[in-house]
Order: sequence, then structure tokens, then C-alpha cells
Amino acid sequence: MKIIAIFLLACSLNAWPFSHLLAQKRPNILIIMADDMGYSDMGSFGGEIATPNLDRLAEEGIKFTQFYNAARCCPTRASLLTGLYPHQAGIGGMTNDRGLPAYRGDLSNQCVTIAEVLKNSGYQTFMSGKWHVTKHVDIWRTWLTEDQKIRTSKHNWPLQRGFDTFFGTIHGAGSYYNPATLTKNNTPIDAGEDFYYTDAISEHASELIRKLGKGDRDEKPFFGYIAYTAPHWPLHALTADIEKYKGKYDRGWDKIREERKARMEAMGLIHPEWKLSVRDPNNLSWEETGDKAWWAACMEVYAAMVDRMDQGIGSIIQALEETGQLDNTLIFFLQDNGACHEVLTDNWPRSLHFPAFQRDGSPLLRGNDVTVMPGPESTYMSYSSEWANASNTPFRLYKHYIHEGGISTPLIAYWPEGIQQASRISGQLGHITDIMPTIVEVAGASYPEEYKGEKIKPMEGQSLVPVFRNQTFDHHAIGWEHEGNRGFRDGKWKLVATNRPGAEWELYNIEADRTELQDLAKVQPKITAAMVRKYTEWANRVGVVDWGNR
Repeated sequence: MKIIAIFLLACSLNAWPFSHLLAQKRPNILIIMADDMGYSDMGSFGGEIATPNLDRLAEEGIKFTQFYNAARCCPTRASLLTGLYPHQAGIGGMTNDRGLPAYRGDLSNQCVTIAEVLKNSGYQTFMSGKWHVTKHVDIWRTWLTEDQKIRTSKHNWPLQRGFDTFFGTIHGAGSYYNPATLTKNNTPIDAGEDFYYTDAISEHASELIRKLGKGDRDEKPFFGYIAYTAPHWPLHALTADIEKYKGKYDRGWDKIREERKARMEAMGLIHPEWKLSVRDPNNLSWEETGDKAWWAACMEVYAAMVDRMDQGIGSIIQALEETGQLDNTLIFFLQDNGACHEVLTDNWPRSLHFPAFQRDGSPLLRGNDVTVMPGPESTYMSYSSEWANASNTPFRLYKHYIHEGGISTPLIAYWPEGIQQASRISGQLGHITDIMPTIVEVAGASYPEEYKGEKIKPMEGQSLVPVFRNQTFDHHAIGWEHEGNRGFRDGKWKLVATNRPGAEWELYNIEADRTELQDLAKVQPKITAAMVRKYTEWANRVGVVDWGNR
């Protein structure tokens, strides 16, 4: 009888809900997000850029190799914050209003953010960095012309969506030296002298962690959302960081892609049978390319931006260590989309991205000019598809698109007290909507059916807690749509199409061919037809509109 009792007790403990195990000491939670960073840029994912702090989190946590975002900054951030598909959260496109529920460019009232859920569960909440999930901005800078100064609603700003404190930008991309929409809490502020946005994001987060760490952490744990703009264009980096990469990219993008793929195979991140995708057919080989010094400098500055972000993440880790909080802090690191192929020109249409002048009133050079080196405040440049192709090694295409180069993010999960058998790689299929249910579970929080008088849409994702226990699970099918680019993943099969004129559905067996080189749409017409039906059902359910080929 005693043996039976012990056996039954053991079974009951194994079946005990995970949230009960955490009831006595809920973890702090940090989400750290990079902007427009490629799949293989980090050292722990095959890159040559120095990222020792991220590599530490990766090597002591879990590296998810098959995790997906929503292809672009605004949709991914909306999906991350709400646990819904971006269309359900009102941001199926960017923050421009197309007059349809799924494309209002503003967080819906029928969703809740992670901050709102955790704040109602007793968490302290803060945000540092890029918001970019509302069409409502407040632009009031001395360097703006009168017609650029905007006053508007703040109902969807961070403090109105669950965060106790906020420092960062409401809008998306911009200068690292003098960003538009820089805000503290609800008040627009100006950048001071010697301002560099990546450092400011890191410093603000570190200060808050030290401050919040002085309280009763068992009673009031904290949730922090740290959203860098690095390494999104413009190519702005500090001289000391750029110097570290001088000459590192003189061998060009073709060689970098080959070297990265070899390292990724050796590290067990990708399968050797997945062939390297061909260089973008619109790009020249490195040997055929002119102005090599300028092109190499673009990647040097990009690498310096990633390096500086990693240094800041190191300061955040140090703040956790100094306050004795690191071991019971769940840290997620991920990227909002794949590397960016956009080419900046002097007539770029979105004026909020660009100050009219530098801080000292001197002119600003907009666009990629091979006679001027990137990096300082006086320039506004991008590294274009040539280097974005290398950043996304070994995958095809870029941000915007639903091919693997656009939607694959190397997710890191780090939590010494909560992850069993850490220091491992997981091929578990996952999606950005999975972050909300994971956090709700580990925090012992409650996801509401109603909030502030509104009926709330149920979460779409699946908790990653089984992976923390060194288990796997069958992930349900996943859908995507962004500006007419669309796709659907169900098991090993992936259906995908671009919004280019005349583009047809493509079908890939991702288990055998994740670099999407063997289109099976015509070879497997029944599977293709079934996948199209599934995509259509999903698209209709979440509010996708067929915008046609554009």
C-alpha cells in the first residue's frame, strides 16, 4: 500500500499544472526585440558579428530554429503584444488606415496586450523602445516645419495599453541621433546632445530593472518590453563600434553567405541537405560589383549597430545579476521580421522617418550615395538587398515577404529556474502568437473574455511551456498575409505566394527543403488545392482582404 501511495503521489505531482509550481515565486519576464535583423546575424546562429551577450542567453537557454514572425514590424508587434493574428488586432498592414477592421493601423479594442494582462495579475510593467502599433503620433520638434507638427490622440499609447512607464518612440524607424516621436510616458521629448537611441533604450531598461529589483519581488514581479530599432535603417553607428569591423566584409556577400551556412550546419541549426538559396537574381556577384569600399562599409555599420545592441543587452543582464533577479527572469529575444532589402532614396515618401536637418541645423544627406560613407548623423542610408540576402542566410527573400527569409526569427528563451535541460536547440514549430499564452501560463495570469466593456478575442497561439520541459507538441496550422504576400504552414507543407503581378501559389516541403528551392505546387496538385482551401478559410476568419497583385 505504501508503494502504491508513493506512486500515486508521484503521478499527481507530474500532472500538477505548471502555473501551480510557480505560484510561490512568479518570474520576472522580459521580451527583447530587434528590428529588421537577419536570421543568421547573431554569433549563436552562425553570424560573424560579435554578440557575446545574446550568445550567452542562447547557449544557456533554448534556441528555437523554426519560429515565425508576421513579416513586418507593425504586424509582428501587434501579434506579439496581443497573442492574435495582426489582422484580428487591427494591424494587418502598417499604421495607415485602410478603412477596414483588419487594416485600421491601430490596436483594436477587442484585444488586450501582455502588459494589460500582467498588470491585472499584479505585475509591474515597463517599456523601452519602439511602439509602432498605432496611427496616432504626437510630433512636436523644433526642427520640424509647421506642417509636420501633429497633435493627436494617445488612447493607444503604451501607458493606455497596460504599461506603467514608457520611454521610446511611438512611430517606427528614424534617426538614431535625433528620433521623431521620442516620448517619456505620455510626453514628447527631444533628444539631448550625445544621444544615441540604442544606448538610451538599454540605459532606460537597466535603470528600471535596478529600481524595480529593490521591492518585494515575490509580490510584485515585473514585465519589461524592450524594443530596439537596431539594426533597422538608417545605417547609424558609433565610430568606435564601426572600427571593430573595418575590413571584415571586404570579401563580400557571396563569401559571407557560404561561411555562415557552413557554420550553421556545423552548429546543428540547419540540415546539410537544405541547399543555400541562390543569390538574389537582381544582385550582382561581389566580383562584378563596383564601389566595393562603400558596400563593405554598409555592412560594417550594420554589424556595429547589432554589436551596440548586444552591448546594451549585456548591461540589462548585468542589472538583473546585480539585483539577484537573473535566475528567475524569463527572457525572450526575437526579431520582428527578416533582414530588410529596402533602398533609401532622396525622395523617400514617409517624412516622419527623416528629420529636416541635423541637430545642429546642418544639411542631411538622404539616400544611398556611394561617394559618402554611412554611419554618421549626416547620412540616411540602407544596406539594401545585397547584404540583406547575406543576413538571411540560408533563406530566400526578405522582410515584407512570406518566404522563409521574411518570416523566420531565431527565438531565444532563457530562464535558469524554469527551463529544464537548458543549453539546447529546439526545432519546435512556433509562431509570434505563442508568446502571449506562454507568458500567461508561466505568470499564472488570467486572459480575459471581456476587458473595459469590450469582448476580447481568444488567443490564437499555443504555449511553449512544453518545450521548457524538454517536450514537443503538434502546432496547429499558421497563416500569413501582408500587403498581398501570403502563406500557410500546416505540418511540413508550406503554401506561399508573393504580391508580384502574375505570381502563383508555390508549395514546399519545409522538412526536406526549408530554403524553398523545389516548388511542388504542380507536382502535388491535390495538396496544393487543399492548402489553398485552408488558407482561404483562415484568411476569411481573421479578416484578410484580397488586395490583388500590386
